[in-house]
Order: sequence, then structure tokens, then C-alpha cells
Amino acid sequence: MTKEKFSIENFYKLKNKKIIITGSSGQLGSELVKAFLNFGSVVIGIDIKKIKNFSHKNFYFIKTDISNSSKNKTTFQKIFKKFKNISCLINNAGVAVFSPFEKRSEKELDYVIDVNLKSYFYSIKNFEKYSNKDNKNGNKNIINISSIYSIISPDPKIYSKNDRKSSEIYGMTKSAVNQLTKYFAVHLAKKNIRVNCVSPGGIFNREKPQNKSFIKKYSIRNPMNRMAETSEIVGGVIYLASNCSSYTNGHNLIIDGGMSSW
Repeated sequence: MTKEKFSIENFYKLKNKKIIITGSSGQLGSELVKAFLNFGSVVIGIDIKKIKNFSHKNFYFIKTDISNSSKNKTTFQKIFKKFKNISCLINNAGVAVFSPFEKRSEKELDYVIDVNLKSYFYSIKNFEKYSNKDNKNGNKNIINISSIYSIISPDPKIYSKNDRKSSEIYGMTKSAVNQLTKYFAVHLAKKNIRVNCVSPGGIFNREKPQNKSFIKKYSIRNPMNRMAETSEIVGGVIYLASNCSSYTNGHNLIIDGGMSSW
């Protein structure tokens, strides 16, 4: 019997695994799609818009609003009918509002709660439901994308007058995602479904950079003296999706350069 040659692909064992990524066209979502494809995975992306100028033989895109309960159920039903042995669900869809809390409207509250929280719940519920009819012997996992603002409050000193200030409702929904993660980590473990989450710090946007004043103030506030690169968040998600994390369950992986440490 020959010894299997070591490679990073064999180490993570993501080749041919089928991965569902919601919010697949955003800054983090699109990088997650490309990263998993590079590992040889089959990726099913879900979003209300498609990644611009991108195609791949192992990438399948579904345009829908998964914050709608009925559309979410139909979408997961179609995915599990077309693909067998879905390994992983990455709940990455997310929105924010930036108006002052004194002017917060009910419409804004509903918008953020629907996408950041309800869509996660619907997706987990339907992933579990159709997984019961899928491969019962395989270990599956769910990764929820949260935020450092689920555990700390945004520092008002890093924002200038016209900056897009992180809102109270955004942090509230992300805190709820952390608890949702713990709940389902317990209740789905007996079905061989692990549930974890990732809490990124501020990510530098290379396509639409944040203003220089914000970047400087955020960096001073951060022990590593800079914002995160998207690729640095992707690495944590890859770990949780892979066989390397087979005993990691109910964990919140904080990737923030130490910002939440002080």
C-alpha cells in the first residue's frame, strides 16, 4: 500500500465537496467562492445578483432572496434535488444600515433582521431538513458569518461625520447569530452536522476603499495596526469547512487582529 503524497488539498480534503455559499457575490462571498473552487470543491452560490464577469465549470449560481421563507425552502429543495451529498452551508448573506439610531425606521429594522438573522435560520432549517434525505453517513457542517460587533460595540471615535457608522441593529443581529450557532451546534450534533461561526474584524475593501481617515483611526485602534485583508478571513472559513476541524463545534472564530482583546 503506497503512502498518500502530502498536499494542501489532501490535508483539507475539500476536493469534490459540495459547498453552498449565501451572499456569494459580495466582497467576502466572492472570495470564498474562488477559494473553494481552487481547492477543487463544487460551489453553489446564492445571491440576489451574480459575481460580475465570473464563470467556472464547478460554480452554480442561483438568484433568489433567501430572506423570504418560501423562496428559501424552494431554493434548498432544488439544490438537494440536483446535487447529492452536500457537505457544507456557509451563511454569509448580510446587510447593514447607516442612519443614526435616533432616526431608525421599522423598515430598516426589518430589512437587517430579515437578511442577517431570518435567512440564516431558514437556511439552517432547510439544510438540516433536506440533509436527512441526503447522505446520512457523511459529516456535514454549517458556518455562520458573524462580526466582531457581535461581541464589542463600535468605537465612535474612529468614525467621522459622514462615515458609514456600524449600527446597533447590525450588531444585534450578529450577536443573535452567535447564539444561533451555539443552539444548533448542540441540537444538530447528533445528526453529524457541526455548526460554527466566524467573526471578522474590519475588512479593507480594495474595490471601494474606505476613506483614509477611517482606515487610519481603525488601524490605530487595532493591535496589528491595520485592517484585515479578505483572504485572511477566508482562511478561517476554509479551516472550519475542512476535515481539519472535525472536532470543532459551537465555536466563534474571531479574526480581528486582536481588536476585541482591549
